[in-house]
Amino acid sequence: MNIKSQRDFFAGVLFCAFGVAFAWGATTYTVGTGARMGPGYFPMIVGVLIAIMGVAITLKALVVETEDGEPVGKIAWRPLIFIIGANLLFGLLLGGLPSIGLPPMGLIVAIYALTFVASLAGERFNAKATAILATILAVGSYLAFVVALKLQFPVWPTFIA
Repeated sequence: MNIKSQRDFFAGVLFCAFGVAFAWGATTYTVGTGARMGPGYFPMIVGVLIAIMGVAITLKALVVETEDGEPVGKIAWRPLIFIIGANLLFGLLLGGLPSIGLPPMGLIVAIYALTFVASLAGERFNAKATAILATILAVGSYLAFVVALKLQFPVWPTFIA
């Protein structure tokens, strides 16, 4: 069989791989039944659905004709590095890293850092727009997680609070 859309084919294969891995990981928990669901039931169903969606996308890539074969382009390293780095920085700042003496910096600082680093992934950087977005995200996260859900985690750096 001939691949008619490389992008869809590889996307479908990745969906299948992640879905199977997710479902397989869910088997380490008690799955239960539809009537008495265990903690692994929902992740198992989500993993299976993602894998099924991956199979459908892969089959579509093998059947539906495209004009140029939709080749996979080169990897966009800049966005990849900045987005992953922003998420790692968020986790590091939120919880701190005691092994190197970094105290938890809290939710607000972590969200500002996440927003500014992730915004560097694009082609254009606008500091004013990024600051406005970071403020909206910080206030919204504070209201949702601390006020509404009453989750207990540091909001401000430990040396301030």
